[in-house]
Amino acid sequence: MNSGLIIIDKPSGYTSRDIVNIVSGLLNTRKIGHCGTLDPIATGVLVLAINDGLKVLEFMNNDTKEYIAKVKLGISTDTLDISGNIIEKKEEYFLNEDLLFKTINKFKKKYFQEVPLYSSVKVNGKRLYKYAREKESVVLPKREVEIYEIELLSSNHDEFSFRAVVSKGTYIRSLIRDIGNEIKIPCTMSSLQRIRQGNFNIDEAITISDIENNNFKILPLERGLEKYPSIVVNSNLESKIENGSILDNIYNSDIIVFKNNNNEVLAIYKTYEKNIKKIKPIKVFKKI
Repeated sequence: MNSGLIIIDKPSGYTSRDIVNIVSGLLNTRKIGHCGTLDPIATGVLVLAINDGLKVLEFMNNDTKEYIAKVKLGISTDTLDISGNIIEKKEEYFLNEDLLFKTINKFKKKYFQEVPLYSSVKVNGKRLYKYAREKESVVLPKREVEIYEIELLSSNHDEFSFRAVVSKGTYIRSLIRDIGNEIKIPCTMSSLQRIRQGNFNIDEAITISDIENNNFKILPLERGLEKYPSIVVNSNLESKIENGSILDNIYNSDIIVFKNNNNEVLAIYKTYEKNIKKIKPIKVFKKI
């Protein structure tokens, strides 16, 4: 099995881990992981890494993500999505669409967002969803997120939808809760589709059926490294890189991707903390 990346269009009703397990079985490999967890209710782009592709996952963690969300008005739930238990219901309300439009646009900013109770974030070494299941009280942490783009797509009395481009760690469920608090109408997420993660778009995503029918290809692992400068090296330097040699830092970048003449990634180098005039290997890849 070659190394690389697979872009899955995750169906609703599966955890990200479920998808990893399914694809692991279909491809008969245990060396597989994912980047950017999707909630079970969510669909869309889920990046899987295979074999040496696992080495590039950490370099994609900070990639922006783009979503389309649908929101049910008049209710809020303990999970902040439609799958949870209703904790507030408001049958009579007036949706001021101009206020909704202005409120959504106000969220194009950095702000400290409260993490959902039903999430895998750890507090004192314990995941929040375990506190929820065991009915233990816990102070929900807040962390800084950034909404780079957000736009209202549609709205009526019962629901609205929007598109958003967000930073790592942003919970769209929490964003919807916060919008609801601003317009003073309880809101909950009814559906969510991730249409882009970094440079991976929904248009290139495949389905589990595609893998079952062997109708797919593994993308080269350099696709996960495109935001970093890359250098194609000669055979002399290639040999040094394969042996993990420390090199002179002549590349004017903190991280450098080295490739051979076949455009295959040889290694990822980073500025050497003991001597900033040098770079050292932090990931070295086997020849295919």
